[in-house]
Amino acid sequence: MNNLTGSIPATIFNISSLLNISLSYNSLSGSLPTDMCNTNPKLKELNLTSNHLSGKIPTSLGQCTKLQAISLSYNEFTGSIPSAIGNLVELQRLSLRNNSLKGEIPQSLFNISSLRFLRLGENNLVGILPTGMGYDLPKLEIMDFSINQLKGEIPSSLSHCRQLRGLSLALNQFTGGIPQAIGSLSNLEELYLAFNNLEGGIPREIGNLSNLNILQLGSSGISGSIPPEIFNISSLQIIDLTDISLPGSLPMDICKHLPNLQGLYLSQNKLSGQLPSTLSLCGQLQSLSLRRNRFTGNIPPSFGNLTALQVLHLRENNIQGNIPNELGNLINLQILTLSENNLTGMIPEAIFNISKLQSLLLAQNHFSGNLPSSLGTQLPDLEELAIGGNEFSGIIPRSISNMSELTYLDIWGNFFTGDVPKDLGNLRRLEFLNLGFNQLTDEHSASEVGFLTSLKNCKFLRKLWINDNPLKGILPNSLGNLSISLESFDASGCQFRGTIPTGIGNLTSLIALELEDNDLTGLNPTTLGQLKKLQDLGIDGNRLRGSIPNDLCRLKNLGYLFLSSNQLTGSIPSCLGYLPLLRELSLHSNALASNIPPSLWTLRGLLVLNLSSNFLTGHLPPEVGNIKSIITLDLSKNQVSGHIPRTLGELQNLEDLSLSQNRLQGPIPLEFDDLLSLKFLDLSQNNLSGVIPNSLEALTHLKYLNVSFNKLQGEIPDGGPFMNFTAESFIFNEALCGAPHFQVIACDKSTRSRSWRTKLFILKYILPPVISIITLVSFLVLWIRRRNNLEVPTPIDSWLPGTHEKISHQQLLYATNYFGEDNFIGKGSLSMVYKGVLSNGLTVAVKVFNLEFQGAFWSFDSECEVMQSIRHRNLVKIITCCSNLDFKALVLEYMPKGSLDKWLYSHNYFLDLLQRLNIMIDVASALEYLHHDCPSLVVHCDLKPNNILLDDDMVAHVGDFGIARLLIETESTQQTKTLGTIGYMAPEFGSDGIVSTKGDVFSYGIMLMEVFARKKPMDEMFNGDLTLKSWVESLADSMIEVVDANLLRREDEDFATKLSCLSSIMALALACTTDSPEERIDMKDMVVGLKKIRIELLI
Repeated sequence: MNNLTGSIPATIFNISSLLNISLSYNSLSGSLPTDMCNTNPKLKELNLTSNHLSGKIPTSLGQCTKLQAISLSYNEFTGSIPSAIGNLVELQRLSLRNNSLKGEIPQSLFNISSLRFLRLGENNLVGILPTGMGYDLPKLEIMDFSINQLKGEIPSSLSHCRQLRGLSLALNQFTGGIPQAIGSLSNLEELYLAFNNLEGGIPREIGNLSNLNILQLGSSGISGSIPPEIFNISSLQIIDLTDISLPGSLPMDICKHLPNLQGLYLSQNKLSGQLPSTLSLCGQLQSLSLRRNRFTGNIPPSFGNLTALQVLHLRENNIQGNIPNELGNLINLQILTLSENNLTGMIPEAIFNISKLQSLLLAQNHFSGNLPSSLGTQLPDLEELAIGGNEFSGIIPRSISNMSELTYLDIWGNFFTGDVPKDLGNLRRLEFLNLGFNQLTDEHSASEVGFLTSLKNCKFLRKLWINDNPLKGILPNSLGNLSISLESFDASGCQFRGTIPTGIGNLTSLIALELEDNDLTGLNPTTLGQLKKLQDLGIDGNRLRGSIPNDLCRLKNLGYLFLSSNQLTGSIPSCLGYLPLLRELSLHSNALASNIPPSLWTLRGLLVLNLSSNFLTGHLPPEVGNIKSIITLDLSKNQVSGHIPRTLGELQNLEDLSLSQNRLQGPIPLEFDDLLSLKFLDLSQNNLSGVIPNSLEALTHLKYLNVSFNKLQGEIPDGGPFMNFTAESFIFNEALCGAPHFQVIACDKSTRSRSWRTKLFILKYILPPVISIITLVSFLVLWIRRRNNLEVPTPIDSWLPGTHEKISHQQLLYATNYFGEDNFIGKGSLSMVYKGVLSNGLTVAVKVFNLEFQGAFWSFDSECEVMQSIRHRNLVKIITCCSNLDFKALVLEYMPKGSLDKWLYSHNYFLDLLQRLNIMIDVASALEYLHHDCPSLVVHCDLKPNNILLDDDMVAHVGDFGIARLLIETESTQQTKTLGTIGYMAPEFGSDGIVSTKGDVFSYGIMLMEVFARKKPMDEMFNGDLTLKSWVESLADSMIEVVDANLLRREDEDFATKLSCLSSIMALALACTTDSPEERIDMKDMVVGLKKIRIELLI
């Protein structure tokens, strides 16, 4: 291994005497010469593994007729596999793994009878395997076609490959059953069929594979019970049958014939019965994963004999009884997960003597007793301790502060008492601390809470939950000294008093702040306005007085605002209607007195609006029909007057509507029959008149109706949901009649009720067409539009990865030096990234998802879904993954030069004009592919410099697809609740959650401005109406004032050329960022435009 760069000189292939070309594990780039084999007839081996070579594999390779080995794996080759390779009759090894090859596998490859190793995994190959492919490959030992898009059935003819030792077809789309004939491959050692769409059961014939070491069928689609013959293959080391709906129980003699078994993975099945005590006979077992099944009974004490065991997953079952003392004998155990069972009793002291334990997860059981006082000294390597949701009591041992490796501490939902240890700040690696729902106190409860101050040393702390403890006292101003990384702080239900400390304003990374259900009385108006990233603010259930501060309107990222059950007065700030991401607004149970601001009816993404129990006045305007996404609307117990607007009928998603106890009058709108999602309707205690529309019988989801205490008359409908309503729904009205069970008088069909219904019918259906043809046309247009609004886009099928140890957690630990500090690269909102070196010497980046953060599972699945279907030289490649319920990581191509953000803003880093332009062309090329050329249109959703990574040659690669979206061909947009990064989001993404390629174009334009101006969109200079975009726009004729001073100086020799290029670049950036998505440039034109600018710069 060297560190060679540049392209491979074509002259090398002209050396006719060369027998071997081996340039693997370098940083070579460029393409291979098209005539590479014209003058090299003797070449026997070509090894270019692990470089950055690209382009197509030359067809002329088929002219090197003496070739015995070709290895082009781990490069960036595109195009199809040349069928001419089938001419290499002496070829023994062909490895093209991990490229971007597409198309079908040439039939000619299956005619090379000398082939021993055929590795084509991790490409984009499609098609089906020939049914007779095995007949002409008699010497084949290894066949790896994993991680492609192959379909069809697995050919039975593979049974003729008698020398086959390894067969990997995992992560494809194969259908049909597993061929019984595979059982005749007597030399087979490894069989990987995981993650396919197979059907049927596991063939009994697999039990004939007497040399099989690894059997991996997890998430393959098969079902049925495990053939007992499997457990008779004495050579087996790994059995992975995860997530294939296995029923029944495990055989009592499961380990009788498995002396070499090291890993048994049977998670996410339907296995039941007791855990076999004879599992202890598998003396070499290192990993046992049985989580998410239906096992009952006790944990066998004999498990204590599995002294080689490193990982034991038994969570999410129905296991009962105590933890046996014998588990303390597992001296090599590193991970023990027993969460979500029915275990009882105390934790055996012996468990705390397993000094190698790194994860101890016992949450949501019925454990009791105290934690040992010496806990912190007995488990020095512990990184995760989760005992929440149990019945532990006593105090938190002070020694816990000695567990210096601890990153995750969760003791919520127990009966712990006493003071919170004030030296928890010694846990300097701590990222997650949950003390909620206990009876903990603070020794300074008469004054400021002391232990919070000590946590300032926890520089990695991201979640701090201390809610529902009687801590009392006052929140200290030193809260502002907590980790700058803190994203979530929950101190609700703690009986805190006093004011909200101004120091909280320093926690600028906060996304969620929960202070509800305390006794807080004051709030500095400017404090919260500094929390620019805040999405969730809960201060309800306190004693806050005064008006709602306008500074809250500075929180442009706010999605959830809860200020209910306080003593707030004054008006509702109209600027709340300009919070583009607001999804839920709750101001109920205050003393607010004003009209409802019209701006609230512009919040098209609003899901819940609760303004009940105030003194709000005024009329409801027709614009209330604009909040199309609303699910819950509660304006009850106010003084709202006037008529109920007919436009409420346009709220197709509305489920709960309460307008009770107001001063509303007039009829119930006929348009209510369009509220097809409605479940709860309360119009009681108003002055409503007229009839109850018969068309409400069509509201099939309606479960609750109350129109009592009004002036309604006429017949009560008796069909649809009205069959389930009682008299209480209709009492105290003027003249209602109907069925006896409503306890009203029977209707006389000749009464004015029927006359009134007739008049209403004429007014709605007959009179308009008589008055004017135009009115009829307008009615039809509105009707058609309403019908169109009911159409629901076809959902997209998602590929969601399951539990599959493609690369094990243990291997990643070794690769990253146990995720050590020296390997730490960086972190995102849901993950941390480490540098690693795999066992084959390949340097990688390991992206580890923090599964305790909301959205991490979804982010991992989303990134896998997107990345499995795309390949491009300017996209970060996924090499493999590690996925189970407790740990999810992506192994990515390593980018040694780091992020674009680092190069823009770090000391001693600099990018010249041409470098920046090349990088942005690379990014534009990636987006052009995602938007126009890849199999499924992909929207990235979170473009920013931190997600642009640079390789050794400063080539840019777009990464982090954690919130990306796949769109099917018939879709141009989707809606989402997931938020991108402030400053880069398109207006329609923020206001309506609309995801489209045009949103990416907007983000790209903002980033283009940032790269050449070296100004972040959230720079302090940008506030109010001044944004990065408006600043660039206003100085379009003074570009020298906009761009990075290091790029352009008047004394530069080529000043005019540079100025022209930079002006053109900024013009393209502005074309990306128009308010109207339809007017934005597309990425194809962007790539063309930037390349023209580059030519101008280079001339």
